[in-house]
Amino acid sequence: MINRRALLRAGLASVGAMAAFSVMGAARSATQSSSARPGPLYLSALDDADGGHFIAGFYEDGVIGFRLPVPERGHGGCRRPLANEVVMFSRRPGRHFQVIDFQAGTIVRQIEAEKDHHFYGHGVFSPDGNLLYATANHYPSGGGKILVYDAQHAYQLLGDLDVDGIGPHEIRLHPDGQTLVVALGGIRTHPDYDRIKLNLADMQPALLLINRDSGHISQRHEPSHHQLSLRHLDVSKEGIVIAGYQFEGQAWETPPLIGRLDCANSEFSEIKLPAEQQSKLRNYIASVAIDPASHIVAVTAPRGNRALLLDYMTCETLETVEIDDVAGAIADRRSTFVFTSGMGGIYLNRASRVTRIEASDQRWDNHLTSTRT
Repeated sequence: MINRRALLRAGLASVGAMAAFSVMGAARSATQSSSARPGPLYLSALDDADGGHFIAGFYEDGVIGFRLPVPERGHGGCRRPLANEVVMFSRRPGRHFQVIDFQAGTIVRQIEAEKDHHFYGHGVFSPDGNLLYATANHYPSGGGKILVYDAQHAYQLLGDLDVDGIGPHEIRLHPDGQTLVVALGGIRTHPDYDRIKLNLADMQPALLLINRDSGHISQRHEPSHHQLSLRHLDVSKEGIVIAGYQFEGQAWETPPLIGRLDCANSEFSEIKLPAEQQSKLRNYIASVAIDPASHIVAVTAPRGNRALLLDYMTCETLETVEIDDVAGAIADRRSTFVFTSGMGGIYLNRASRVTRIEASDQRWDNHLTSTRT
């Protein structure tokens, strides 16, 4: 059950953060005004060659509409339904998220994590856009939480849901509008030790289904190896979950890196690729993106310099897309995907042809968020 606490404290923190961030919110570096062009934007975190951290929005043709400086390296984001807002989260162990007005191309609010907490870089909204659910770590105990914010009232903190584990990472909403789908990484971290992993010997990763009102965990599925950290996922219109793993075991092992859950019948399995193809993924999946207009899912493997397109119903591999340090992925139109690279560049993959549509050396992070409704 959501613990409705700290409303006043969270509200005052939001006001203070808003005032402190007003200068940054007004700043915008853009090749073209985001309000001057029609069509959806894609938002992503990026770093420049000097190590500066930014959130950028770009169009389907690769033209960048805005680039906003932020205090920490960014990670994932989520579109707020029925509003012109996208929330972007700092990368683990991040302390902030920013609320972006994507039509104006400005940051309208920055929220700091609750005391003794940090974010894991992901969140999702309720169907009406009123509540934001953000994955977080209570680092004194190491316990994972889902922090619940009131988007209607300056993103005040309402309370939290317990995930009964360590390291909740990416979170999505099931098509039923009621169930949160959570990738539990199982890795304990602490801000004093940056990104050092503190419990690799006794990790307990899992894929969770959680009722967003009661907090009840209705399903819990564990991968085939306790060091297969569930990190990223997406959910299809049929309620099929595809999850990507990052293996924390021995480098010469090549376990499966893709999990599949049919939520309707609780059937959990792992997609086993041919040995040669499996080894080329280098034990690391960075992004998972399902095309809502087909049965195709893209998974990116930046260490292997490739992305895979699979049929999530049959588990058949349809295509391998070779891009150096491929990072983010998102479906553009039917069977067409946009990819970004951590070495720079935005790529369009259409009809088995890869085209680079943006040529700068900006270093994109692992996720893309669309403003498309």
